[in-house]
Order: sequence, then C-alpha cells, then structure tokens
Amino acid sequence: MSVHTTARTSAAQMNAITQQTLGGPEVLESVVTARPLPGPGEVLVRVHAAGVNPVDLAVRAGYFPLLGEPPFSLGWDVAGTVEGVGEGVTRFAAGDEVFGMPGFPQAGNAYAEYVAAPAEQFERRPETLPVAEAGALALSGLTAYQALVGIARVSPGQRVLVHAAAGGVGHLAVQIAKSLGAYVIGTARAEKHTILKQLGADELIDYSLTDFTGAVGEVDVVLDLVGGEYARRSAGVLRPGGLIVSTIDHDPGLTPEEALELGVRFEPVIVHQSPEDLAALRRLAESRALRVHVALTLPLAEVGRAHRISAERAVTGKLVLIP
Repeated sequence: MSVHTTARTSAAQMNAITQQTLGGPEVLESVVTARPLPGPGEVLVRVHAAGVNPVDLAVRAGYFPLLGEPPFSLGWDVAGTVEGVGEGVTRFAAGDEVFGMPGFPQAGNAYAEYVAAPAEQFERRPETLPVAEAGALALSGLTAYQALVGIARVSPGQRVLVHAAAGGVGHLAVQIAKSLGAYVIGTARAEKHTILKQLGADELIDYSLTDFTGAVGEVDVVLDLVGGEYARRSAGVLRPGGLIVSTIDHDPGLTPEEALELGVRFEPVIVHQSPEDLAALRRLAESRALRVHVALTLPLAEVGRAHRISAERAVTGKLVLIP
C-alpha cells in the first residue's frame, strides 16, 4: 500500500516523471499531469534543478520501500522559484528563489516542473550558490550536517575520517567537517583527490591501492558512507570511545552492541526535516564554506540515464536534472 498523498491540482499541466511498477531505470516514464496547487502552509515552486540521490534508485527498485507500491513519483532535492503560496504563508512570496527537501520521508515529487510542499521545508537560495548546485544540496547536505553536527558533535581539532569522500554526501561532509575545525581524512580514488583537496580535505587515501587501516592514525569520528566490512574495519582506527556514524541501513556491517564490545560507538543517521539545519546549510553556503560539486546536468526526460550513471557509483559530487 502506498503512503504518498495526493496533492491538490489545477487545470494547468506540467511534465513530470512517474513509475507504475518497481524495477530498473526503464520503469521511469515522462508524463503530462496536472500542476499541483499550494495548500495551507505550502508553497508552489517552479523547479529549476532537481538532484539525484541514491535513495531515489533504492525506492525506484523496491530495495527501500519508503513509498510503498507504485504509482509514485521520485525526487526530494529541489531548487527553483516560488510561483505561489498557500494560506498562512508569510516567509515566502512569488518570485523568491528557494531550495529544499520537499516531502521526505513521504513523496517529494521533485522530478517535475512544479512541486508543492510545506514552506518550512524550503530555504532561500544563497546568491553564492548557482541553481544547479542548490538543487543538489538539501538531502545530501542535511545528511552530512546531521551526522557530523547533530550526532557526532564534531569539535575543533578532532580527526574525522570520511569514507567515499568524493560522493554526494561525502564531498559535503568534508566541507562541513572543515567548517567545524576538524582535521579531515577522506578515502577516494586518486583521480578524485584534486577536487577533494580544493574542498578542504587534509589527507586522502586511495582505497583501491591502500588499506586505510594501515594508513590512518587514530581518529575521533568516522562517517561511513560505504557499509559492509568498512564499519568493522573502521572501528580499528578509532580512539577508545570514538564514534562511527553510518548512513547505510541495508548492510551497516556493525551494530551498536558490537561496537561497544570493540570499545567504540556506532550510530546510524537518517536524514530528517529540520528548518534549523537547512538554514545552517544556507549560512555555510553564504560564507563560501560550502559548495556543491555538480558532475553532470541532464534534462528531466533523461532521468533513466541519470539513474544508470548514478548506479555505477563513480560520480564525483552530484547529478542534477533540469526540467
């Protein structure tokens, strides 16, 4: 049974991506559908950029049944222009440039030309952040921020190890950790080291050539974006009482109880709506402490290609769809 809700719609139409069944990228289809209307407390946003995230692929295929059974529409990352506001909305007006994570953990419907969602799920887009970057920031940025600030409470001088540091969450985590005053170590292939150095990484390890457990000194925090055996191996480089924060739900490789037996801590992070955290990302971007590396932009109609590229797990930064 699907848990997504049906939005109020107008007579006007828009292009959107939907799916009628679970499966590979081929199940994603472009349709013409009714444009949503903003309900009380909501804003209607004309989407200029929509980020692609691993959760999109998992929900599409049925590995992560967040939305139940199809039909449903994917997408939780948006940047665009406010087209209209619902009753009670005062913080935004038509013409405002915004970014956000609409809907999550319910349907966000961001793979479309327009999206309607609660106003508190959006923030003003910083002038320092181009629209394509802003469209790929919210979900990955909130994940990294909530892991490093909300859970790990990283402080100046701590040593933070980020696995898959060149990925969507990873490259933002590197920057957020640096903004907190940490010494940041990342694992990534050698060809991605230059961009990660530019983003502030202090030390980089090519995991395809070097076992990080023998190359990393003692660290305070590990952000595990890989899962599996990486978590248990990471426990070996943590100081006593150190913390692994994991984004992996299907194969985290370690339990909190097992971590305690090893003398460390383990906590999962599940991204959640937070106007305060979204505002913090905006401030980091405004201060130029945070940017999004967009590897590729594609037209909305090429969403299947975007999912196939994303599935290869070789993208540096983010993929973005342009309606």
